[in-house]
Amino acid sequence: MVGTQSNAEDPLALERQVCFALSIASRTVVSVYRPLLEPLGLTHPQYLVMLALWQGAPLSVKELSGLLALDPGTLSPLLKRLEAIGYVQRGRDADDERVLAVTLTPQGQALRQEALKIPPAVVDRLGVELDQLQDLHGALTRLIAAAKEAQ
Repeated sequence: MVGTQSNAEDPLALERQVCFALSIASRTVVSVYRPLLEPLGLTHPQYLVMLALWQGAPLSVKELSGLLALDPGTLSPLLKRLEAIGYVQRGRDADDERVLAVTLTPQGQALRQEALKIPPAVVDRLGVELDQLQDLHGALTRLIAAAKEAQ
């Protein structure tokens, strides 16, 4: 055993680290989504892309990158896969040829109806009250903003 402090007092105790709790929470919550997204042919990152597009398509790759806090190099393979399965279409913006725009196909638009079942199914599987999840979302949003400010 390193040191003589109890874990409750040790500032470096693994279970006291916010980063550790966030990492475990992220992986385990995403694993709840996996079986719900499989019938839609989506991975969790692809689902996030579709959520952004359902909210405001067409979007440029740059806009999507900003909304999802993903680097364009990470986003590109997601978009290629979504295009290959027929949910999105990529093309040059008519107003600015330098901009790569992403739009939903009719199949991608129709998928939204099926995706409406996902949020309540996740809430049900988690067994946590909706207001608690909303409070958590608010706290995480504030934490994200604070972390961005600290960078």
